[in-house]
Amino acid sequence: MFEYNDTYYYVHENVYEPAEDTFLLIDNLQVDRKDRVLEIGTGTGLVAVTAAKKSMKVVATDVNPHAIECASKNIITNRTYNVELRHGDLFETVEGEKFDLILFNTPYLPTGEEETVEGDLNAAWDGGENGRDVIDRFLDELLEHLTPKGRVQLVQSSLSDNKETLEKLKNMGFEASITAKEHAFFEDIVVITGILN
Repeated sequence: MFEYNDTYYYVHENVYEPAEDTFLLIDNLQVDRKDRVLEIGTGTGLVAVTAAKKSMKVVATDVNPHAIECASKNIITNRTYNVELRHGDLFETVEGEKFDLILFNTPYLPTGEEETVEGDLNAAWDGGENGRDVIDRFLDELLEHLTPKGRVQLVQSSLSDNKETLEKLKNMGFEASITAKEHAFFEDIVVITGILN
Protein backbone atom coordinates (compact mmCIF):
# COMPACT_ATOMS: atom_id res chain seq x y z
CA MET A 1 0.00 0.00 0.00
CA PHE A 2 1.16 3.54 -0.84
CA GLU A 3 0.14 6.95 0.54
CA TYR A 4 -0.14 10.41 -0.97
CA ASN A 5 -1.56 13.41 0.91
CA ASP A 6 -3.30 11.19 3.49
CA THR A 7 -4.88 9.07 0.76
CA TYR A 8 -3.93 5.38 0.77
CA TYR A 9 -3.87 3.34 -2.41
CA TYR A 10 -3.00 -0.02 -3.89
CA VAL A 11 -1.56 -0.52 -7.36
CA HIS A 12 -2.04 -3.30 -9.90
CA GLU A 13 0.42 -4.64 -12.46
CA ASN A 14 -2.05 -4.02 -15.31
CA VAL A 15 -3.01 -0.49 -14.22
CA TYR A 16 -1.08 2.77 -14.74
CA GLU A 17 0.72 3.49 -11.49
CA PRO A 18 0.35 7.06 -10.14
CA ALA A 19 3.31 9.17 -11.28
CA GLU A 20 4.31 12.83 -11.74
CA ASP A 21 1.34 13.57 -13.99
CA THR A 22 -1.14 12.05 -11.50
CA PHE A 23 0.28 14.03 -8.58
CA LEU A 24 0.40 17.24 -10.62
CA LEU A 25 -3.34 16.94 -11.27
CA ILE A 26 -4.13 16.08 -7.65
CA ASP A 27 -2.11 19.04 -6.34
CA ASN A 28 -3.92 21.44 -8.68
CA LEU A 29 -7.52 20.20 -8.57
CA GLN A 30 -10.11 22.98 -8.66
CA VAL A 31 -13.00 21.21 -6.95
CA ASP A 32 -15.96 22.75 -5.11
CA ARG A 33 -18.07 21.05 -2.46
CA LYS A 34 -21.24 21.21 -4.60
CA ASP A 35 -19.59 19.76 -7.72
CA ARG A 36 -20.67 16.67 -9.56
CA VAL A 37 -17.37 15.44 -10.99
CA LEU A 38 -16.50 13.07 -13.83
CA GLU A 39 -13.05 11.54 -14.08
CA ILE A 40 -12.18 9.82 -17.34
CA GLY A 41 -9.42 7.19 -17.16
CA THR A 42 -9.40 6.80 -13.39
CA GLY A 43 -6.64 4.13 -13.21
CA THR A 44 -6.04 3.36 -9.54
CA GLY A 45 -8.77 5.84 -8.59
CA LEU A 46 -6.39 8.11 -6.67
CA VAL A 47 -7.60 11.31 -8.40
CA ALA A 48 -11.26 10.27 -8.02
CA VAL A 49 -10.80 9.53 -4.31
CA THR A 50 -9.08 12.89 -3.76
CA ALA A 51 -11.81 14.74 -5.67
CA ALA A 52 -14.51 12.84 -3.75
CA LYS A 53 -13.22 14.20 -0.45
CA LYS A 54 -13.89 17.74 -1.72
CA SER A 55 -17.06 17.32 -3.81
CA MET A 56 -20.61 16.03 -3.73
CA LYS A 57 -20.25 13.10 -6.14
CA VAL A 58 -17.66 11.58 -8.48
CA VAL A 59 -18.32 9.29 -11.42
CA ALA A 60 -15.06 7.63 -12.50
CA THR A 61 -14.65 5.63 -15.71
CA ASP A 62 -11.92 3.55 -17.29
CA VAL A 63 -11.64 1.40 -20.41
CA ASN A 64 -9.36 -1.00 -18.49
CA PRO A 65 -11.31 -3.56 -16.38
CA HIS A 66 -8.30 -4.03 -14.08
CA ALA A 67 -8.44 -0.29 -13.30
CA ILE A 68 -12.07 -0.57 -12.21
CA GLU A 69 -11.12 -3.43 -9.91
CA CYS A 70 -8.12 -1.53 -8.47
CA ALA A 71 -10.04 1.74 -8.06
CA SER A 72 -12.85 -0.12 -6.26
CA LYS A 73 -10.35 -1.42 -3.70
CA ASN A 74 -8.96 2.09 -3.18
CA ILE A 75 -12.41 3.63 -2.79
CA ILE A 76 -13.21 1.11 -0.06
CA THR A 77 -9.80 1.60 1.60
CA ASN A 78 -10.38 5.37 1.83
CA ARG A 79 -14.13 5.10 2.60
CA THR A 80 -15.04 7.52 -0.16
CA TYR A 81 -18.44 6.06 -0.93
CA ASN A 82 -19.54 9.02 -3.08
CA VAL A 83 -17.53 7.58 -6.01
CA GLU A 84 -19.33 5.54 -8.66
CA LEU A 85 -17.20 3.45 -11.02
CA ARG A 86 -18.17 2.65 -14.61
CA HIS A 87 -16.30 0.53 -17.15
CA GLY A 88 -16.15 2.07 -20.62
CA ASP A 89 -14.30 4.23 -23.13
CA LEU A 90 -14.32 8.01 -22.66
CA PHE A 91 -17.94 9.27 -22.35
CA GLU A 92 -19.79 6.11 -23.44
CA THR A 93 -21.04 5.27 -19.93
CA VAL A 94 -22.34 8.79 -19.16
CA GLU A 95 -24.55 9.41 -22.18
CA GLY A 96 -27.03 12.21 -21.45
CA GLU A 97 -25.35 13.17 -18.15
CA LYS A 98 -23.76 16.51 -17.32
CA PHE A 99 -21.06 17.41 -14.80
CA ASP A 100 -19.69 20.56 -13.16
CA LEU A 101 -16.08 19.40 -13.49
CA ILE A 102 -14.49 16.86 -15.83
CA LEU A 103 -10.99 15.51 -15.14
CA PHE A 104 -8.76 13.53 -17.49
CA ASN A 105 -5.10 12.54 -17.27
CA THR A 106 -4.97 11.87 -21.00
CA PRO A 107 -2.94 9.24 -22.88
CA TYR A 108 -0.67 11.89 -24.36
CA LEU A 109 2.47 10.10 -25.52
CA PRO A 110 3.08 10.00 -29.28
CA THR A 111 3.16 6.25 -29.92
CA GLY A 112 4.09 4.46 -33.12
CA GLU A 113 2.81 0.95 -33.88
CA GLU A 114 6.11 -0.57 -32.82
CA GLU A 115 5.87 1.17 -29.40
CA THR A 116 2.51 -0.26 -28.33
CA VAL A 117 2.40 -3.00 -25.71
CA GLU A 118 0.06 -5.96 -25.41
CA GLY A 119 -2.78 -5.79 -22.91
CA ASP A 120 -4.95 -3.22 -21.15
CA LEU A 121 -2.10 -1.03 -19.86
CA ASN A 122 -1.33 0.37 -23.33
CA ALA A 123 -4.47 2.56 -23.25
CA ALA A 124 -3.00 4.57 -20.34
CA TRP A 125 -0.38 6.33 -22.46
CA ASP A 126 -0.94 5.55 -26.16
CA GLY A 127 -1.87 8.85 -27.82
CA GLY A 128 -1.34 7.62 -31.39
CA GLU A 129 1.23 8.97 -33.83
CA ASN A 130 1.02 12.62 -32.70
CA GLY A 131 -0.13 12.04 -29.10
CA ARG A 132 -3.53 13.61 -29.81
CA ASP A 133 -5.79 10.70 -30.85
CA VAL A 134 -7.59 10.37 -27.52
CA ILE A 135 -7.26 14.06 -26.57
CA ASP A 136 -9.12 15.12 -29.72
CA ARG A 137 -11.82 12.47 -29.28
CA PHE A 138 -12.30 13.71 -25.71
CA LEU A 139 -12.54 17.36 -26.77
CA ASP A 140 -15.07 16.51 -29.50
CA GLU A 141 -17.55 15.21 -26.89
CA LEU A 142 -16.67 17.43 -23.94
CA LEU A 143 -19.34 20.13 -24.32
CA GLU A 144 -22.17 17.58 -24.34
CA HIS A 145 -21.30 16.60 -20.77
CA LEU A 146 -20.66 19.95 -19.05
CA THR A 147 -23.13 22.09 -17.14
CA PRO A 148 -23.29 25.85 -17.92
CA LYS A 149 -20.13 27.42 -16.44
CA GLY A 150 -18.68 23.90 -16.21
CA ARG A 151 -14.92 23.29 -15.99
CA VAL A 152 -12.42 20.85 -17.38
CA GLN A 153 -8.95 19.95 -16.14
CA LEU A 154 -6.81 17.73 -18.30
CA VAL A 155 -3.21 16.61 -18.16
CA GLN A 156 -1.09 16.41 -21.28
CA SER A 157 2.44 16.95 -22.46
CA SER A 158 4.40 19.38 -24.58
CA LEU A 159 4.91 16.37 -26.88
CA SER A 160 1.19 16.41 -27.77
CA ASP A 161 0.85 20.13 -28.60
CA ASN A 162 -0.51 22.05 -25.62
CA LYS A 163 -1.15 25.07 -27.83
CA GLU A 164 -3.55 23.12 -30.03
CA THR A 165 -5.58 22.03 -26.99
CA LEU A 166 -5.74 25.59 -25.68
CA GLU A 167 -6.87 26.86 -29.09
CA LYS A 168 -9.55 24.19 -29.39
CA LEU A 169 -10.89 24.94 -25.92
CA LYS A 170 -11.01 28.68 -26.64
CA ASN A 171 -12.87 28.02 -29.90
CA MET A 172 -15.36 25.91 -27.93
CA GLY A 173 -16.13 28.83 -25.60
CA PHE A 174 -13.73 28.15 -22.73
CA GLU A 175 -11.42 30.50 -20.92
CA ALA A 176 -8.43 28.15 -20.97
CA SER A 177 -4.89 28.27 -19.65
CA ILE A 178 -2.04 26.15 -18.34
CA THR A 179 -2.50 26.19 -14.56
CA ALA A 180 0.38 23.90 -13.57
CA LYS A 181 3.56 22.65 -15.20
CA GLU A 182 6.34 20.22 -14.33
CA HIS A 183 9.41 19.35 -16.36
CA ALA A 184 10.04 15.61 -16.60
CA PHE A 185 12.86 14.12 -18.67
CA PHE A 186 12.27 15.33 -22.27
CA GLU A 187 8.87 17.00 -21.85
CA ASP A 188 6.79 19.47 -19.88
CA ILE A 189 3.73 17.89 -18.26
CA VAL A 190 0.94 20.41 -17.81
CA VAL A 191 -2.53 20.77 -16.35
CA ILE A 192 -4.80 22.69 -18.71
CA THR A 193 -7.86 24.20 -17.03
CA GLY A 194 -10.84 25.45 -18.99
CA ILE A 195 -13.86 27.34 -17.66
CA LEU A 196 -16.92 27.53 -19.89
CA ASN A 197 -17.95 31.14 -20.51
